Amino acid sequence: MNKLAFFFLFVVTVAFGQNDTAKQNINEVVDAWHKAAADADFDTYFNLMTTDGVFIGTDATENWQNAAFKTFSKPFFDRGKAWSFSALERNVYVNEAENFAWFDELLDTQMKICRGSGVLKKTNGEWKIAHYVLSIAVPNDKVAALVALKKESDSILTVQLKQ
Repeated sequence: MNKLAFFFLFVVTVAFGQNDTAKQNINEVVDAWHKAAADADFDTYFNLMTTDGVFIGTDATENWQNAAFKTFSKPFFDRGKAWSFSALERNVYVNEAENFAWFDELLDTQMKICRGSGVLKKTNGEWKIAHYVLSIAVPNDKVAALVALKKESDSILTVQLKQ
């Protein structure tokens, strides 16, 4: 193979190679995870997370380690309706070794537009969600009204957390 052909093959592989495949696989995992919640498929949902996975919810008290999140979530899944999030847009980033990734997404949810962000690890050849943060997206011109709404409950929680 001549040097020019080798260089072209190298550039094409780097530009359009495994990183795109990894991103596609990650999108499939996150989409399947959201679908499992919408379908109330408890086992699939939690099998797409690492055993030490973390879910940070929209409430300031929601910092769920995997076992506690399973316990909290189980009644919702058992009723046949957990939650339904569908991605409006998603950005995926993969490290050079392609064993670690992070993403952010805007979601259509029952709470209207939310933002999710997360971290995935490749474990035994499979991408798993290790950490996920869900936030309610608040338009900047609505923040003052939201702060007023939260003032009392946040003040109480702040005192508790400082103790």
